[in-house]
Amino acid sequence: MPSDRYTGLAAVLGAIRSSADITQPLLVERVGLGRSVVAQRVAELEAAGLVVSDGFGPSTGGRAPRRLRLHAEAGYVLGADIATNELVVGVADLAGNLLDTRHRETDVVDGPDAVMGAVEEMAGELVEEVGAHRSLWSFGVGMPGPVAYDDGGPAALPTMPEWSRHPTRRRLTDRFGVPVWMDNRTNLSALGERRVNPVAARSQHMVYLGGGYGIGAAVVVGGRIHRGAHGLAGAIDHVPVPGAADVVCRCGRTGCLEAVAGGAALARDGRLLAETGQSPALADVLGRTGRIRPSDVTEAAGSGDAAARALLHRAAVLLGRSLATLVNVFDPDLVVVGGGIARARAHVLAAIREEVHRSALPAVTRDLRIEPSAFDQEIAGITGAVEFALGELFSPEHLPTVLDARAGGTPDALAEERALPA
Repeated sequence: MPSDRYTGLAAVLGAIRSSADITQPLLVERVGLGRSVVAQRVAELEAAGLVVSDGFGPSTGGRAPRRLRLHAEAGYVLGADIATNELVVGVADLAGNLLDTRHRETDVVDGPDAVMGAVEEMAGELVEEVGAHRSLWSFGVGMPGPVAYDDGGPAALPTMPEWSRHPTRRRLTDRFGVPVWMDNRTNLSALGERRVNPVAARSQHMVYLGGGYGIGAAVVVGGRIHRGAHGLAGAIDHVPVPGAADVVCRCGRTGCLEAVAGGAALARDGRLLAETGQSPALADVLGRTGRIRPSDVTEAAGSGDAAARALLHRAAVLLGRSLATLVNVFDPDLVVVGGGIARARAHVLAAIREEVHRSALPAVTRDLRIEPSAFDQEIAGITGAVEFALGELFSPEHLPTVLDARAGGTPDALAEERALPA
């Protein structure tokens, strides 16, 4: 367990990180510690180069208090958002401000060696570009499936057997010399949402529905991501859908939500609409490109194609029914619809809302808000990955090693912050 000293340091640092205009007197009010204790903690953080003065705040009768801010320029963190069919890698300062990103189409079925090789290449380019060799602090990674948060590795899944055996964290730690943290990318998208969306940041009980080719949900309870006993909470992608027993899922079972309403299902069913001539718009896309993507279905629906609209409406109804179960169980005050689903918001959001209100308990939905993500979806996951890396780095459990490394002048020592599974 962290000592009171490091708990206090983390609380003070967290308050400074989350405020653009804070002074030492305001810190006393914010963190609930005595003035002398706050002064000591601020002094320690300043000595470590994590906090700097930034002018003066308003005076209340005496000398004007110093404004404090995180020394964002002191270092960098990396983030990677690994989706089923695409990859985004970014670099940010210690305040979580993205400085640059790289994007590439990929396919997780190619295996971890190919995908992680691309991550290493893209991250290496970013490190070179910003000159972060000696000031890189941590790396946050969002995975396209559940992560066993207790040991930090991908959970054993029939859809990703090679990934569950791959030493992803150790590989990245060895390559970049910093601690690496991993989580489900949907959880990280929810963290990113809470960073940029004031409504989500204020919500203490939230469900985030996301997904691209797959489907996922993140649950926020008491202002924190609820991961469950093994980090697998919110995994609704493989819950059974009544009446869909003949649809085979990539997990080997039949009738899973992902198999009938996920992005891959939209692409599959959209191709069928194109091939049978039921959707002229999709038939045109298939003829020109030889493939159908979920975004093609959304664009066809936007152009007025009736078959594409009907396909999206059916997916929205199924998503709403499954989402209603999470709403009943966790009683959130906010549901955010993000991921690839958010790109089709004009065609799915009303149907999702209607189905949630129809299927969930009236007392639970009385003041429930169901809103689209505030994000450009290409950077939602990467923003969350960076926020995750910083949150772990500056937590009471890991802050002692950060301070020790800063005192020793050896940022690379952060890589030895805790033992990583081989």
